[in-house]
Amino acid sequence: MKRVLATAAALVAAVALAGCGGAAGTGSLPQGGGDAKKLVVWDWKSGDANTAGYFEAARAAFAARHPDIDVEFVAQPFDQYYTLLGTAIEAGQGPDVVLFNGGGQIRDRADALVPLDPYLDGARQRLAGWDAFRSGDTTLAAPVTLQGMPIYYNKALYRQAGLDPERPPATFAELQATCAAIEERTDATCFSAGNKEGYGIQFFMSAFGPGILTPQEYDAWLAGDRDWNSPNVKRIFELWKQFEDAGYNNPGVNSTALFNDAFSVFSGGRAAHVIGLISDVGNWKDLGEFLGADLGVTVGPVITDGAAPTLAFDGGIGYGVTKWTADPALAADLVAALTDPQALRVFYTDAGALPSDPGIDTSDSGPVVGELVADLSAGKPALHLALSASTQDLMGRLSQELLAGSVTVDDAVRQLAAADAA
Repeated sequence: MKRVLATAAALVAAVALAGCGGAAGTGSLPQGGGDAKKLVVWDWKSGDANTAGYFEAARAAFAARHPDIDVEFVAQPFDQYYTLLGTAIEAGQGPDVVLFNGGGQIRDRADALVPLDPYLDGARQRLAGWDAFRSGDTTLAAPVTLQGMPIYYNKALYRQAGLDPERPPATFAELQATCAAIEERTDATCFSAGNKEGYGIQFFMSAFGPGILTPQEYDAWLAGDRDWNSPNVKRIFELWKQFEDAGYNNPGVNSTALFNDAFSVFSGGRAAHVIGLISDVGNWKDLGEFLGADLGVTVGPVITDGAAPTLAFDGGIGYGVTKWTADPALAADLVAALTDPQALRVFYTDAGALPSDPGIDTSDSGPVVGELVADLSAGKPALHLALSASTQDLMGRLSQELLAGSVTVDDAVRQLAAADAA
């Protein structure tokens, strides 16, 4: 958890700097595009001490091929990252290479990026998680990590509640019984949740949705054929509200930051479950630092008949090339270095992020990682990543209103359907 705190501290510091005037525009920030001897990369990771080794390895891999080219990594505050990037895109100038989350954030900015398909060579076969970085048939970025939403649980609290720590709930009835035992026999809540940023509903949808939608509904959702009037789609939002009304969550979900207060509630033993990640924050490494062998992991239970729960996962973060870069082939070669096997290995070892390269050996990290890797073989892309960034933003606001009781599920779903169709 020391790494989480360091990341949070770095973020606070970055936001403070931005508050002193750095975020008003991009004119004072390092720019690429006009200098064939230098490439500028924007991200929100290169200021993190735990990813320093990854960036050093990637820089070395690139320098081995291009010793005369300088590379500057510019870490931006994550909460302002896409706003700053939007300003750069509007101006048609800024970094040469850009880090993205997979899904709507990159698809909404596809017009600003160079199609990477001509430059991928063997990476296409070596890496996984491409779907999160495609728009139609065009590849916009190369994945660095995988991202997924498993449910981590505390085996010590299970034992305290008289539950079998090796048998997490597989059905909704079992989940209800588990939460009742946790409430009755421990001082913890059943779940730790944070929705201050509006991200909590994204995690909830992608963790519990596979146990609610039928496989046919799931595949149709990913393909863009989303039936917001389906009882099972509404059930996702009803369950979100039901968790709150039943007292399964920690107090004050709407005022609790998912990054990283909700994870701290869980790792501090004040909640039995949390929907976490498989990338570099809120993952097995962070949570296991406190829980050790008492950390367990599972997928969501079966909520409705006909559903087949799997681990929702896709590409996590990945690098793309901007259209204004002076030499797209050179910038694409830097992307190749940022997905170099040795660099990804360091990212995994230092930060715990499951790499996009399944050939990297993860067998030395214990049973939780073993279960996650095993679940990947049957996993499907996360539901929320199929939505546009603007629809995700609306879903975040409506999820807060649902918990506050100021909007109904029917009204929330109606608004989301309209946004999704726009």
